[in-house]
Amino acid sequence: MSQEYSTQNGSRYVNLVQGITANMGRKPISIVLTLIFLSAGCIGDKTSSDSANNIQDFDIDITNAVFSKSNASCADYVGNYFAKIIDTSNGDSLTSRVTISSENQTCTIRSNGLPNHDFAKNGSFASKTAEVWESFTIHQNPVIADNHTALSLQYDNAVFLNGVKLDLLAAACYGVGPDPLGREKIGCFDSNTPWRYDPMHSSNNFGEDDNHAHTQPDGAYHYHGDPVAMYDTSGNSASGVIGFAADGFPIRGPYIEDNGTIRAIESSYVLNEGNRTNQDGEGAFPGGEWDGRYRDDFHWEEGAGDLDECNGKVVDGVYSYYVTFSYPWVMNCFVGTLDQSFRK
Repeated sequence: MSQEYSTQNGSRYVNLVQGITANMGRKPISIVLTLIFLSAGCIGDKTSSDSANNIQDFDIDITNAVFSKSNASCADYVGNYFAKIIDTSNGDSLTSRVTISSENQTCTIRSNGLPNHDFAKNGSFASKTAEVWESFTIHQNPVIADNHTALSLQYDNAVFLNGVKLDLLAAACYGVGPDPLGREKIGCFDSNTPWRYDPMHSSNNFGEDDNHAHTQPDGAYHYHGDPVAMYDTSGNSASGVIGFAADGFPIRGPYIEDNGTIRAIESSYVLNEGNRTNQDGEGAFPGGEWDGRYRDDFHWEEGAGDLDECNGKVVDGVYSYYVTFSYPWVMNCFVGTLDQSFRK
C-alpha cells in the first residue's frame, strides 16, 4: 500500500512504506518511515478546530506534493500526513493534517481541512481560513446505482487525498437572495433553482484563489472546481487518483493515456448556442447569450467528449470521475450511493 507523489517541479518523489526520498539542496535524503495507522473506530464525526484533536504521529510530509498513484481503492492510501503551508493573505504559517485509515470495507479520511499547498494567492476570502476537522467515510467497493443522483447543496461532493473537500455548487442564483441583481453570492439553497452561478467562470468573482478554492463562513477551505495543485500539470504522464467522491468512486486528474499518447480527457458538456431562454422556477431572467456564466448554459451531448453525464467513465473495469478543463470541471452527478458522512 504505497502512495506515490512528487512536487510540481519534480524535486520530490515519494513511495510510502518503502520510505521517503526528499531532495533538499539537491542532496537526496532517504528516510524510512514507520506508519502508524488509526482505526476507523477512533475517528469521530465532524468537529470544529476548537476540539484540539488527539491524532498523533503525522509523519509523512506531503507539502506541495502532487498525487500520481493510480490505485482505485482508498485502502491503498492509508497513512498519517502533514504539510507546512502559508496563508499568503496574511503570511500565517499553518500545518495541514490528514489521516486515512481502513477498516473492514470502508476507509475514513479525517483532516483539519487545510490543503497541502500554500493558498489564498489572488483570492478574496469572505472568512479567515480556519482548521475545521471533518471525517468522511469512503466505501472500498462502490457500486454503480440504477439511477444517477444529482449534486446537492446538502452534501459535499468529494474529499481529496490532501484532506480538502470539493463543493462545486455555489449557493447563489441570479435573482435570488439579498444581494444586488447580478452580484448574488448567497441565498439560493434550492438545488433546482435555475441560473445558478458557476464559480469557475471568470466573470462571477467568487473570490477564489489560484487553486480554485475559497472559504465557507466557518473558515473551511474547499475547492469549487479544478484542484490544480493536486496533480502534475505538465501533461507528460497519465494522472493518478487525487480523491474520492461521496459515492466512493475515485477522482482522477485530467490526463489519460490514449493509444500511447498522453492527452487531456474531454468533458461531453457543450455550451448552448444563441440566447438564453426562460427557465421554470427562476427568480429573475438574466437574458443575454449562453456564455457559461451559469450552470444552465451547458448541456450534455453524447459523443461530444470522452465522459458520461457525471463526468466519468469506466477504464479497465473501474469507474472514475475525471478533472476536466471545461465544465463541469470535476463531476456533475453521482453514479453511486452517497455516504451520509458527506452530508453537511
